[in-house]
Amino acid sequence: MQARMKHPAFVLPQAMQAMVALGKATENELPLTIRKLVELRASQINGCSVCVLMHAEELKKAGETEQRIFAVAAWRDTPYFTDEERAALALAESVTRLSDRADPVPDDVWNEAARHFEEKQLAALVVEIAMINVWNRLNASVKQVAGAPWK
Repeated sequence: MQARMKHPAFVLPQAMQAMVALGKATENELPLTIRKLVELRASQINGCSVCVLMHAEELKKAGETEQRIFAVAAWRDTPYFTDEERAALALAESVTRLSDRADPVPDDVWNEAARHFEEKQLAALVVEIAMINVWNRLNASVKQVAGAPWK
């Protein structure tokens, strides 16, 4: 396997700088586990092999069990996630699948997330979800290869 081209974020260094800055904006607002669970779930939905592998490895490095990591795709049907994590995962799915329903982010999904996260955290969560969707789209567009060095 080979990528179609050099990664767009390396072709346009200002884009990489902007994406890194966007990521840093959420770092101190949300726990690492929440951020990485959301990144993994959106990446699974988008079929971004690069990000699925990367975020699963980051979760494992952070001490998450393989049981929880493997269950992210079926989080609704497992007992392994907290209510806060479930709210973040539901929001991640809605924001990632905007065109799948007439009301892309239903009030019940939003309200449940708002119940678990204060305004600044909720803002960071929405930014985090949007950011991983951008990375997924960049990687999928150029067919970035999972496990290969980025260049």
